[in-house]
Amino acid sequence: MKEVIYKWIFFRLMGWKIVGTIAPEVKKCVMMVMPHTSAHDFYLGIFTRGITGLEMNWVGKKELFKFPLNYYFKYMGGEPLDRSGGLNKVDSIAAIFDRKEVFRLAVLPEGTRKKVDTIKTGFYFIALKANVPIIPVTFDFGRKQVSLGKPLMPTGNLEEDLAILSKHFIGVKGKIPKNGFEFK
Repeated sequence: MKEVIYKWIFFRLMGWKIVGTIAPEVKKCVMMVMPHTSAHDFYLGIFTRGITGLEMNWVGKKELFKFPLNYYFKYMGGEPLDRSGGLNKVDSIAAIFDRKEVFRLAVLPEGTRKKVDTIKTGFYFIALKANVPIIPVTFDFGRKQVSLGKPLMPTGNLEEDLAILSKHFIGVKGKIPKNGFEFK
């Protein structure tokens, strides 16, 4: 029932569409979601998750996952990030991939909704360490579409892999276009 309501709101009322797919066999991946220029990106992600029927996840510091919000955050795909024991963020998140049977992690490389000159590359090193593909995802307000790209297994050559991934983001407009990162 929820999927029907999501589809009606997303497709009919909002006029958006979803282009591409993430194969259900891809049970673990890092979704590189860009551009991130507005809080509107959150509900577009919720609609996409509900319509595709695929579990999609995010991480947050473990302190967020306290009663009673812990139930809601887990329901929404959240996973608490425990960095105790001297683990850095990449190692901590890679450990989550090891524990989970299904974990499709959404990461926003811009790290903020404000204009940035460089993107954060943690998503890349998480995928490399966890040995999972990176899937580029756009929320394109210009075309009113969510685009799910093709998986790319990171090779260890960040520059070459980013050149391939960046092609998915060319011409994409965020809700506030002037704040979106542009690949050159």
